[in-house]
Amino acid sequence: MVIDAIDKAAGLSPDDALFAARRFRPEFVHGAEECRLSVLQPANDQGLAPNLRVALARRMAALNADPVLVAEYDMQLAQLGPTEQLLAVTQGETALEEPLATIVRHVDLITLTPKKAEASHIALLEKAGLNNPQIVALSELIAFVNFQTRVAAGLRLMRST
Repeated sequence: MVIDAIDKAAGLSPDDALFAARRFRPEFVHGAEECRLSVLQPANDQGLAPNLRVALARRMAALNADPVLVAEYDMQLAQLGPTEQLLAVTQGETALEEPLATIVRHVDLITLTPKKAEASHIALLEKAGLNNPQIVALSELIAFVNFQTRVAAGLRLMRST
């Protein structure tokens, strides 16, 4: 059986009971992997380059205190040739060029305090120059990475009991 990104993040292998339990619902395993690929390596990146997407994913993994995913996204980013600005993104910097500064503020807001998100925050992304497809793509990325960190953390907890 194939080990997907969530298995890898949770430290699961084919001989683990949780690995097998995840396969009771193969559509969820397959769907999560398809979602990961669509947000990190889309056929049409909508102007949000793969290295930007991975840098943002790494930032969210760090905000969620997930060292396994931080390491995974560091490895992926190294293969994509990060710029100095993108490396600053991964390190939690906020003093960045626009529209990157607005993007990371939005990523941080949704990752850390999603209840505080308002329509005005989308307007800030628009004001920074993002169009609707880019805002949707960014939202999908934020949703997936935060989902991934929570599922991986939950599986790790289940494994430890």
